[in-house]
Amino acid sequence: MQSHELLKEVLKKTSAKQIAADMGLSLSLIYKWAEPPSDDSGSGANNPLDRIDQLLRISGDKRIAQWVCERAGGFFITNPHAKPHNTSLIPATNDIVQEFADMLQVIATAAADQQISPDEAKAIRQRWEELKSVTEGFVHSAELGKFTELQKEIKDHPHHTPIAG
Repeated sequence: MQSHELLKEVLKKTSAKQIAADMGLSLSLIYKWAEPPSDDSGSGANNPLDRIDQLLRISGDKRIAQWVCERAGGFFITNPHAKPHNTSLIPATNDIVQEFADMLQVIATAAADQQISPDEAKAIRQRWEELKSVTEGFVHSAELGKFTELQKEIKDHPHHTPIAG
């Protein structure tokens, strides 16, 4: 979705007049943000979302995205690159389990003295972000169909029998 398309959707739920008043901008500028840019033969203006995109591309600093996400009550996670086609489901699943175990170890170590210091909280955050990234990589690979070879793997390795639940 283009930035002007998103802003057009936002203006369906939020008053353009209120945005203009709160930001000290003209109402016409707010509406121009929701139009295609002038270089696409529209009459739109360079909007704040385009500016953020430019700043991200120019600086390459993902802390900008993290800051925006925090303002929205969330966190930024970089989408991992899809793993090669020969990724097997079991090792990929094991990677997630190992990341989770690593995170729990960091938490257990930090909590051993019944308190968590700022440095320990930072370490927990770092492990949590890594776990989310590895899990996102798994989900992304699954969405791309990278694990469709599971039945072939089971046939090729009959000693790996699925465990009944």
